[in-house]
Amino acid sequence: MIEITISDEIKKACPDLHIAVIECDVTNTPSDPKLWEEIAAFEKEFRSSYEMGRINKRLPIAATRAAYKAFGKDPNRYRPSAEALSRRVMKEMSLYRIDTLVDLINLVSLKTGYSIGGFDAEKVEGTLELGVGRADEKFEAIGRGLLNIEGLPVYRDEVGGIGTPTSDEEKTKISLNTKKLLMIINGYSGIRGLNEAAALATTLLNDFIDAKNVTIRFLNSEN
Repeated sequence: MIEITISDEIKKACPDLHIAVIECDVTNTPSDPKLWEEIAAFEKEFRSSYEMGRINKRLPIAATRAAYKAFGKDPNRYRPSAEALSRRVMKEMSLYRIDTLVDLINLVSLKTGYSIGGFDAEKVEGTLELGVGRADEKFEAIGRGLLNIEGLPVYRDEVGGIGTPTSDEEKTKISLNTKKLLMIINGYSGIRGLNEAAALATTLLNDFIDAKNVTIRFLNSEN
């Protein structure tokens, strides 16, 4: 398992932070029709249950936004990924179609409100630490180019940043060649709901990826 630690800076500003870490062996596929049936059904349900103005009031999203503000980052300019996905669906736009692994992670994020990091574990170099982005720190966000991560919570391996709640980095992104998955569910709102989110993710991994050797562990700011 990949060792993950939380910096003192994060612990001080985010005392309620709890993280679910899932690692497993996977066989990714380009797409899964049954998964997309489930996604389409939930998108319809989501639109009927929410209003655009309530999106940022969802507890996990509101707490992530509060963490951004604590570090001086504007969450309206750099939205947490769960909020961005939710807003996209409310605008009658479907979730992005990437590949089965990424698609199911996006579904978990939409359903739960958690911003989730999904990484090719074999591309992670050494251990990870969750810290805060620095000025001029290079970070090539997936599909977005260089992202200003100053003030964003960021996971760094021994080379550099690989993931923030807004976007993950190109270096460790999931592909059809990914054989080992690292999924990190970021609960800035505390433990409430995190076990359920991890269980949902595990169920989807089993149903659509036939994941093997699944491990789940929980970390928090008191560790």
